Amino acid sequence: MPTEEHPEEPIPLAPAGPAPAPERVFTDHDFWRGGDLDLDAYLARVGLSGDLPPTPDTLTAVHRAHLAAIPFENLNLLLGRPVLLDVPSLTDKMVRHRRGGYCYEQNLLLAAVLDRLGFTLTAFTARVLMGGDGRPRPSTHALLRVDVDGEPWLADVGFGGGGLVEPFPFEDGRQVSQGGWNLRLDRISEVGDEEWLLRGFDGEHWQNLYSFATSGVLPQDYGIFSHYLTTHPRSPFGNRLMVARTVGGTRYALTDTTLTVERVDGTGSVREIPLGEVGNVLRESFGIALDQEERAIVEDRVKGFLAA
Repeated sequence: MPTEEHPEEPIPLAPAGPAPAPERVFTDHDFWRGGDLDLDAYLARVGLSGDLPPTPDTLTAVHRAHLAAIPFENLNLLLGRPVLLDVPSLTDKMVRHRRGGYCYEQNLLLAAVLDRLGFTLTAFTARVLMGGDGRPRPSTHALLRVDVDGEPWLADVGFGGGGLVEPFPFEDGRQVSQGGWNLRLDRISEVGDEEWLLRGFDGEHWQNLYSFATSGVLPQDYGIFSHYLTTHPRSPFGNRLMVARTVGGTRYALTDTTLTVERVDGTGSVREIPLGEVGNVLRESFGIALDQEERAIVEDRVKGFLAA
């Protein structure tokens, strides 16, 4: 018990001197699993070959080739199959079986490719704004930041239409025409200080595509988001057929039986196709070949969507 002769000694609130540097938090830093990728098969799939050093030219070539060869699509949900995000499964589906995928599949495959080629990358999530009414949406889209020679670039092959054709310089106020498709990136602060907005020009107006923050995420995070998007009853991916592909100056999109073709010169078309032609359009416009059983399942699901 303390007395006047022996007052209670104060208890130190912190150790004397600076704390030691923290050890690495994670034991596994092979986040993007480039070693699990069959790189030769991927390059054959997208039509690339030769030496591919980690340079801006390589990044651009891979981005454009991937986007043209591998379509955006949600067919696994219509077929009742799981959406798997590990690199061997992504390679099997999109490379060997020549299918496509949605944003998490597409950008995780691209991340594995870029990792294997020696690039440094960070993954982000984004709030899709296109087609919205101004109310906030959750961050359910995937995109990548790739650093090359000290310069940051945005890469995204999984937006499904209206997004990047090739990597975009990560600079505030930067406006770029990518083969005639006009895009602009601006810093905003509606949610936080490190928030950005990507917009596309539709010939008359700048349209909001998505906003994102620069807090890095990992494939494990995408797994949680993907589970939500593939299981929630109101998910847009589970109640319609969605397919898209950008080839140079032409964008193709199929939503159920509505086929839209958009070109950089402002021409294009929107037409309804017969339900029985969905399989043919998937093959001819998007390079997706389904067998007879798969075609029947997809057509039946689309018929149900149209009747709802």
